[in-house]
Amino acid sequence: MSYAFEFGGQSFEVAGEAALYWPAQNALLVSDLHLEKASAYALNGQMLPPYDSIATLEDIAALCTKYRPAKIISLGDNFHDDDGEARLAESAAALLVDLACDTEWLWITGNHDRAVSGIWGGKTHDEICLSGITFRHEAQRGDPNPEISGHFHPKFRQVLRGRMVTRRCFVKTARKIIMPAFGALTGGLDVQDSAIMRACDVADGETVEALVATKAGYARFALNGAAARAK
Repeated sequence: MSYAFEFGGQSFEVAGEAALYWPAQNALLVSDLHLEKASAYALNGQMLPPYDSIATLEDIAALCTKYRPAKIISLGDNFHDDDGEARLAESAAALLVDLACDTEWLWITGNHDRAVSGIWGGKTHDEICLSGITFRHEAQRGDPNPEISGHFHPKFRQVLRGRMVTRRCFVKTARKIIMPAFGALTGGLDVQDSAIMRACDVADGETVEALVATKAGYARFALNGAAARAK
């Protein structure tokens, strides 16, 4: 299933539940992988299944098999901490090396991994601008240019048949897209949380939408009062 939309004068496609594919650049966009989160918790005595990094990278590899991207842009918090890159498990590191060899991998630094250096491949940047669109980790208020970022791990919550359903989602305005977290062990922030709404930096009357994966495809939900629209 796929959902294509226009943003910043470019066409993008929602890829899986938490990535974007950019045909014009043949690029796959992901955010907030938080690789080696489990091992970071283990260092503090909290044991989690140590398979998050390989699971996350296998999900990226599956999207690479489908889209064959020439470029991967990872929008910050790639590793859960500054030491996570060096701590990456052998199997996950081998897969990352293969992925970075097959693509131009661009690491955007995040608040969790400002020291990421690309030791398994790829190049690091604080932010980048391609085709007039800025790619950074955290949305910057007041920037009039189109921007794609991550950081907030947005999740959409809705009561269906008497139970709360929670799904990762994209947040989209005319000038900003906030990506969901791609990582296997990442949590999330309610899409209508005030921190996300502030980051959207919308003018009066501007629409804020959540793009949510469904079994039938994708659904678009307006977050500022308009009716939800299925796609």
